[in-house]
Amino acid sequence: MFRITQYMHDLHARVAPGGGESALRVRSGIAPSDGLQASGPRRLPGPVVIWNLIRRCNLTCKHCYSISADTDFAGELSTSEAFAVMDDLKRFRVPVLILSGGEPLLRPDIFDIARRAKDLGFYTALSSNGTLIDASNIERIAAIDFDYVGVSLDGMGETHDRFRRKQGAFDASLAGIRLCRDLGLKVGVRYTMTQDNAHDFEALLRLVEREGIDRFYFSHLNYAGRGNKNRKDDARHQLTRSAMNALFDTCWAGIERGEAKEFTTGNNDADGPFFLQWVFRNFPEHVEAMRAKLRQWGGNASGINVANIDNLGNVHPDTMWWHHALGNVRERPFSAIWSDPDDALLAGLRTWPRPLKGRCGKCRHAEICNGSSRVRAEQVTGDVWQEDPGCYLDDEEIGIEPGGERVTLKPWIRLVQGRAA
Repeated sequence: MFRITQYMHDLHARVAPGGGESALRVRSGIAPSDGLQASGPRRLPGPVVIWNLIRRCNLTCKHCYSISADTDFAGELSTSEAFAVMDDLKRFRVPVLILSGGEPLLRPDIFDIARRAKDLGFYTALSSNGTLIDASNIERIAAIDFDYVGVSLDGMGETHDRFRRKQGAFDASLAGIRLCRDLGLKVGVRYTMTQDNAHDFEALLRLVEREGIDRFYFSHLNYAGRGNKNRKDDARHQLTRSAMNALFDTCWAGIERGEAKEFTTGNNDADGPFFLQWVFRNFPEHVEAMRAKLRQWGGNASGINVANIDNLGNVHPDTMWWHHALGNVRERPFSAIWSDPDDALLAGLRTWPRPLKGRCGKCRHAEICNGSSRVRAEQVTGDVWQEDPGCYLDDEEIGIEPGGERVTLKPWIRLVQGRAA
């Protein structure tokens, strides 16, 4: 995840020192940046765990990575098994649990699991499609006091309903968001952009502003599950660039107005180097300091700081790797699976630098993005270490000559200067 707002706050503190940035950061709930360290994703005490507690869902969305359906799936973890997993995760110092699905609200014991997660001290988030958040359960949701509730919107009205394949899904999801907001829960919108819904992107930004929604999460389409089947609909690179610039501009304008709203992106770590270009165009005197911050971030953290447990108890490097299981929590504790050095994919993901090939292997920004999505590379080329086809930076921007050779004499900063001239 690329936390745009965090880096915007760092930038704002440099551009307007003494302008109230610290108070704004506190209202946003964003931790201050610490000292710089070497490149590479910073290792957390334990990974953030995205847990697909149930595969059943009342919707059949076009880009679903779990290929869910409105039917029961056999073999899912029981309540007692889920509790045992949480005990192990706590001992392993996992800081965050994101309870997902399918649609997690379809699981009968969801509130028991969520309550135990909160009691154990996890930062506990609910990842929902929002259609089942209504008057019948909002009080129970509020009583859990989730640290965050994320709801997916694929556009406005008809666009969202078409993606979700259900008439009225947009209205139901927005109603659920409002219920959470009105009871004081931190709530956010998740949006995955494709060519078929990009026209609603700015309207969604306005919706988030108008409705007082706390967070906007922009997800690039990843080639996994139903998203892999629909990758021909992935937004063209120029469309992505335009959307990212609009997102950066919107976030900066909000910070200047003193708003405590968060903007984040996911599934394409080229967002970091692209943000560096935005900084250069607007505040060139701070570009080197921001580059150091982005090197500290280190880009893609799949298999490092991000893990996934699916509905059957299989452990994966992240939610897009369901075709590669590291082990099963019924057979070995998560802590043992995640600490096992023998899985070649996991070992490769944790190698610094990663053994990248193609454009990624020559890229000047690999220390920032860490090769981005290895799933996209594998799905398109069959080689997990090949270049990420979702990278929307051109050859000049990543330091490659038109003939494919890496530039050795002209630093990145001059490339940007040349393009801006």
